[in-house]
Amino acid sequence: MESTSLADAFDSFDETWSPRIVAALNDQHVKVARLDGAFVWHSHADADELFYVVEGALTVEYREDGDVDAVELAAGDLTVVPAGVEHRPVADGEAKVLLFEPAGTLNTGDANDDERTVSVPERL
Repeated sequence: MESTSLADAFDSFDETWSPRIVAALNDQHVKVARLDGAFVWHSHADADELFYVVEGALTVEYREDGDVDAVELAAGDLTVVPAGVEHRPVADGEAKVLLFEPAGTLNTGDANDDERTVSVPERL
């Protein structure tokens, strides 16, 4: 067994919206990501996605049945976006976030955003 330092993981890269894999369990990836600004609206048809804020603040906007709402997260808070729910994370300033999602889940989900899609996240 081994341990992972989240501080070291975040210190190993500066890019925003480019998640890195820090662990894997039960066909799930645990990823770290630096977020800043608004991401693209997207959904994951078959995957729930957990956002845990390590540092900073994050708003997760979501659209469901034509309604738009948002969840505000501070450091230590988490939320789970259920499979199929269209969402968009927005960070006002940099946020350091831990993500849990099924292995192989694209960060941009069903959005056609080649500029921000990370097909194969780096493993730290």
